[in-house]
Amino acid sequence: MSQKQRVEEQPGFVLHTHPWRETSLIVEVFSRDFGRVALVAKGARRPQSPLRGLLMAFQPLLVSWTGGGEVKTLMRAEWCGGQPLLTGRALMCGYYLNELLFRLTAREDAHSSLFHAYSEAIGTLARTDFLAPTLRRFELALLRDLGYGIELESDGESGEAVDATGEYLYIIERGPVRFEGEEGDLPTLSGQTLLDMARAEFSRPETLAQSKGLLRMLINHYLGGQTLQSRRVLKELQEL
Repeated sequence: MSQKQRVEEQPGFVLHTHPWRETSLIVEVFSRDFGRVALVAKGARRPQSPLRGLLMAFQPLLVSWTGGGEVKTLMRAEWCGGQPLLTGRALMCGYYLNELLFRLTAREDAHSSLFHAYSEAIGTLARTDFLAPTLRRFELALLRDLGYGIELESDGESGEAVDATGEYLYIIERGPVRFEGEEGDLPTLSGQTLLDMARAEFSRPETLAQSKGLLRMLINHYLGGQTLQSRRVLKELQEL
């Protein structure tokens, strides 16, 4: 049996909610010190509930809960303020980040540095119309923090430093390998793109375009065939 927890005022964000029974919600929260936690918010759907209107995605909260099972009981949630509401494409990008966390992180596996990367990404999405660099930085932070060992600065075959003027293929769990003229199905990247990614620098259009293809390939691999609904909706919006 899991040891009973009592957690007070833990910084967190709501990733997802769904109805439970007649008046309650199951809330997936991404917390700073406990990772992703499932909480039952009893009576949260009642008109008079103090939780009604608080359990919104992309808003910083202080969350208190108790319990010893897989699903804990939410006791209180307090809005911290300071985060503008996401709208339009920024809102869809926020849902994409939430879905990545929901699909790729394990429950109650703490990732404090990833929490800060997420908080920064959500804040940036609300302040800029140039969204792609923010997505790429978060995807890279996510893969690194989950321990997938994204090598960007060394040739996975020779061990030599990546040459900014060279061309490379990227082989999963091996890293960049100097391009010898047979591209196949693997993305080709410039050495400069790899070095830019290592510094989380996405100002070059070539880096932004090539990094999107590489990170998508890596994320698809680690998703193991799961489909991201937010990515599908973003694609449809772009086509419109």
